[in-house]
Amino acid sequence: MVSLAGLATTVASAGDLPIVASGLGSANVESSLMTLRSMESSGALIASVSIANSNIFDLDDPEENKALYRLANKLHVTTRQNVIQQQLLFAPGERLSLQRLEETERLLRNNRYIQTASVRPTIGQDGSVNVEVETSDVWTLMPKISFSRSGGENRAAIGIKETNLLGTGIAVELAHKSNVDRDSTLIKFMDRHLAGSWYSLGVFLAENSDGHSRFIQLEKPFYSLNSESSGGGFFLDDDQVDSFYDRGVRQSEYRHETTKSEVYRGWSHGLVGGYSRRVMVGLAQDEHRFSAHDMSDLPAGVVPLDRKFLYPFIGFEILEDDYEKASNVNQIGRTEDRFLGTRLSGRVGVAAAGAGSDRNALLLNASAQTGFGSSDSNSLLLTAGLGARVEDSGIQNLSLATGAKYTRRQSKKRLFYVGLDASFGHNLDLDQLFEMGGDTGLRGYPLRYQTGDKRAVLTVEQRYFTDWHPFRLFRVGGAVFFDAGRVWGEQPGSSAQAGLLRDVGFGLRIASDRSGFGRMTHIDIAFPLDGDQQIDSVQLVISTKKSF
Repeated sequence: MVSLAGLATTVASAGDLPIVASGLGSANVESSLMTLRSMESSGALIASVSIANSNIFDLDDPEENKALYRLANKLHVTTRQNVIQQQLLFAPGERLSLQRLEETERLLRNNRYIQTASVRPTIGQDGSVNVEVETSDVWTLMPKISFSRSGGENRAAIGIKETNLLGTGIAVELAHKSNVDRDSTLIKFMDRHLAGSWYSLGVFLAENSDGHSRFIQLEKPFYSLNSESSGGGFFLDDDQVDSFYDRGVRQSEYRHETTKSEVYRGWSHGLVGGYSRRVMVGLAQDEHRFSAHDMSDLPAGVVPLDRKFLYPFIGFEILEDDYEKASNVNQIGRTEDRFLGTRLSGRVGVAAAGAGSDRNALLLNASAQTGFGSSDSNSLLLTAGLGARVEDSGIQNLSLATGAKYTRRQSKKRLFYVGLDASFGHNLDLDQLFEMGGDTGLRGYPLRYQTGDKRAVLTVEQRYFTDWHPFRLFRVGGAVFFDAGRVWGEQPGSSAQAGLLRDVGFGLRIASDRSGFGRMTHIDIAFPLDGDQQIDSVQLVISTKKSF
């Protein structure tokens, strides 16, 4: 029997799934690969599918067969087999598709309650094709006590979060959070497979010190490259106090009330010729109301203008099937599914005065992304985005953003990274101005240090990855970095521009690979090289992010 994933002595490539055959020569492995591809092209059927889901710790490993790990396994409710089975893009009796097997692996790994996932097609002695699915869980019940600091401001949270309630894949959270803007008591609920389907239901409710936020979404997304339909909608009601900043200091405040809703339907022919092409139509409502904040102790300032749109829209998306498996790029010691293909999307809406909108407008949005190379050597990811309104008075709220991310592999444990992002705005709504500071690209500066309608930031990092695995719970890495950037242009009520800002620093990265927290802790020491003399010469930045 020959399998396409696992650990063994001879490995060849079959897309993202490795051919693995212990004790077989490379010629036999290549022959097995050719056999599988030949069986796929001839319409071979999958004879059987088996699912094996393991607990958090492998008690067959002497390093993990310890009292604490045995207790964790005993207390943890493993993911139910039907939850995993529902996410498989294949079933017994269906035609073999290596592409669907690879995509299933990515879907399973995308779950925050799953640590590892492999999908292995095997050729039996009788020539049948069987598929073995193996996953392992992470700890998902987490008391939430967190603290972070960036831009000279603190954030804290206390609560409880479960990302795999009783093994069902349902996520719930109850927490109290505090940051520079507001205190919030919130509850979250997310079920990505409602009643065993591909429909997802998300609910977010928060009572804040300056207002409230309510959000509900029900949708069936294009969950797979082969999905032929999607649909759903959402509703948002938000009331909060926003601020204008200058050099990291709040200058004025205003109340911002938002009501948004949308329903849509999408169609596709699935994956054809390596691309998924999708079309969506829908109806959207977007209303923003602004007023002076009566309770503010700051001087009255500029208040953004109200806007209200109710409009039908049509959109499209073109998505290429081009992914790679990587490790030690944005995560530490974990399998990463990096998209290196091309993605194009666009959307056009038409709003009419007197038909639910306060003006005539053509609402435009578009984005593009493509990738080159490989994480094993050099890779380059390029992105671009455009948003604008065309009104009777001309183009409003035009925002053009571009980005580039370059990586160079130096060794298994060292990676050189360069990121460049630039944004250009024209006649921006005042609540849409660009900001830059300690939490938005410049680690050595206060929060929201610069505001304007043009923005550019460069990040250079030398990343280090280690094999250190303390208590079999954490992965550890580090970085030395240089940041440079500035925001300029329109900035209501602000003083003269501060010009180019730079900082250097170093930091520690700590990733928990046995919990469903899904975040990486950053502990950085940054030294600002520019700015005014009131900035502390050393900045401590503690934050949690999705990646390195």
